[in-house]
Amino acid sequence: MSIRANYRHTQYACYLGYITQAIVNNLAPLLFVIFQQAFAISLEKITLLVTGNFCLQLLVDLIAARFVDKIGYRPCVVAAHLFAAAGLIGMGTFPRLFPDPYAGLMLAVGLYAIGGGLIEVLISPIVEACPTENKASVMSLLHSFYCWGTVGVILLSTLFLQAAGRDSWSLLALLWAILPLCNAVYFTQVPIAPLTQEGESLPLGKLFSMKLFWVFALLMVAAGACEQAMSQWASAFAESGLGVSKTVGDLAGPCMFSVLMGLSRVAYAKWGGRLSLLNCEIACGLLCAGGYLLAALAPHPALALVGCGICGVSVGILWPGTFSVASRHCPKGGTAMFALLALAGDLGCTSGPTLVGMASGLLGGQLKAGLLLAVVFPALLIGAALACKRLLARGESPARKG
Repeated sequence: MSIRANYRHTQYACYLGYITQAIVNNLAPLLFVIFQQAFAISLEKITLLVTGNFCLQLLVDLIAARFVDKIGYRPCVVAAHLFAAAGLIGMGTFPRLFPDPYAGLMLAVGLYAIGGGLIEVLISPIVEACPTENKASVMSLLHSFYCWGTVGVILLSTLFLQAAGRDSWSLLALLWAILPLCNAVYFTQVPIAPLTQEGESLPLGKLFSMKLFWVFALLMVAAGACEQAMSQWASAFAESGLGVSKTVGDLAGPCMFSVLMGLSRVAYAKWGGRLSLLNCEIACGLLCAGGYLLAALAPHPALALVGCGICGVSVGILWPGTFSVASRHCPKGGTAMFALLALAGDLGCTSGPTLVGMASGLLGGQLKAGLLLAVVFPALLIGAALACKRLLARGESPARKG
């Protein structure tokens, strides 16, 4: 069967799309110290690179809800990868081409943030529209590739910089740009099915009037916050708790977290097809709360790191699981629903680590205190999942109303 008729190739391209998303979100943080030293950029300006990336992705999520269906999936997803590649190429070249290196970095971040935002909006509905069975399992497997991409970026980039030297960071960025460039070409060839037939998607006004949509959005906020409140601080947590170097901290913190999160997504894809997703999310919320409590209250650093790992396992199915539940019970939500849920998830990804950092700062720089406060996020997730079950029990699902 040719590529143009085989939806397996569509899934493979989407897997590479989430690896691209992992590259644009995780490569720059690995280079922050190099940027500070090479271009005399302050920590405050470095922080703005992260904030700018995620804020622009949030804006793209919002805008995409209106224009993706009109333009079409294929041109949008190809453009997403070209923007991501342009940003990575810019990261390796703009700082030396611009009079102000920081302005060059900001432009590069802006380019790949547009690509990353579009990828986040497009990849899940493209896979959801593929003619496959056990869609929740397929969605969970898809999202595991973000985890594997994160691990790959951390490991391969660390090894490359150690082997070739820190001054080779610009070449590293150019090498990573090859993947989105190739995947842009791949997406011109694979079949892409519509998520809904023309004219069948719910208008935004109808979507906003549904209680169920807002519960799904709340689930996404909580899922993003549960994941990133630990993930973004895992390296610093490992360094401060275990007294290890940054390289070891990256491996013991975010790398371990991503591996365990990815394994939980693969496990659900293989064995979780017959389980209730909402019941699984409630159980994972309880496990996540236990992980945060162990990380914050354990008397020994090794036990605290176990808590970090438990969080990685527990958050695996939250994001893809909510996408699957929403798609099942609101099948006419269309691309707009996926875009708005991605926006809600990104709000959680931004607010979770921000709350942990602010609370830790107010409490004397005690990261454990901030992580203890983060227990509010799995509590919010459990509450939203229970509310969702109640609404579905009352028959408020559009899928049941026809």
